[in-house]
Amino acid sequence: MLSAMFDELLRANRRYASTFALRGIPASAAKQFALVTCMDSRIEPLDMLGLRPGDAKILRNAGARVTEDVLRSLILATRFLGVREIAVMQHTNCALADRDDEDVRSSLGVGGAVGSDGWEFLAMRDPDRALRADIEAVRTCGLLPAGVRVEGWRYDVESGSIHRVVPSAEG
Repeated sequence: MLSAMFDELLRANRRYASTFALRGIPASAAKQFALVTCMDSRIEPLDMLGLRPGDAKILRNAGARVTEDVLRSLILATRFLGVREIAVMQHTNCALADRDDEDVRSSLGVGGAVGSDGWEFLAMRDPDRALRADIEAVRTCGLLPAGVRVEGWRYDVESGSIHRVVPSAEG
């Protein structure tokens, strides 16, 4: 059975492609910036930071957590795509905040290790502490070039404001 949603999205893409205007944008980040943020639909990374397509590398996952794959992407972005500054931006009212992985497993109906297949959901009982730990993981990543600046931010989904939680430092 075909999905009406998929069909709608592909029709929208045909309209987009008919007036495509991003051809020729270099692969490098024009502002030398990378943002790690959450997949939350209330976050519009380019608009909220006054950026345009091509200005930055945007990495998104549940909770804006610094995982092995995020580090892999940041290594490549700093080594091959011109990134010199990185912000990890978590947000208020995150579904992973104020809980731990056991709470998540319980909510999913896979309590304990049974049925969880060893998944780590990276829930954040203390969001500020989790953000500081994620910033430290980026700053201490030995494959990032010296001199990369890293900050930790919190986006307020009610006001649209961004607050610096972990100030800039070179990695």
